Amino acid sequence: MSTIKKSIFFGIGNRDRGDDGVGPMLAETLAADESLRQRGVEVIPHSGEGASLMDIWEGAGLVVIVDAMKSGTAVGTIRRFDAEADRLSGGTFRYSSHLFSLAEAVEMARQLGRLPDRLIIYGIEGRDFAFGAPLTPEVAAALQGVTDSVYREFGLR
Repeated sequence: MSTIKKSIFFGIGNRDRGDDGVGPMLAETLAADESLRQRGVEVIPHSGEGASLMDIWEGAGLVVIVDAMKSGTAVGTIRRFDAEADRLSGGTFRYSSHLFSLAEAVEMARQLGRLPDRLIIYGIEGRDFAFGAPLTPEVAAALQGVTDSVYREFGLR
């Protein structure tokens, strides 16, 4: 008997910190979509605390994550990382209130053999991470492209 592995979408960030809110904003949109529920995709807004991520994604077949990043590229730039092929720089996904970041969780899980079968991360380059700030126009514009990409990762659209 085969076991169907779970699929998870994480929208990482803090809605109250400008561009860092892009992940949770997308999670809200996706959580309301019946087509993802019918596919069995669990949609989770998450702070990005690394140890918790590792616990939740353990045993998953497909995990897709969207998070703001700060890598030095143009604001609104979208980058796709495949954890099987790409190593994540520790400084790229550091805009959180905790010390164990997304990048560190991925690399620790890799070392411990605890990565999901497939782990895809979309980073959107942000500029303003201040408390109370809105999304910058470039990040808001990038959100639609990332949304379409996430649906394709789950075999939709």
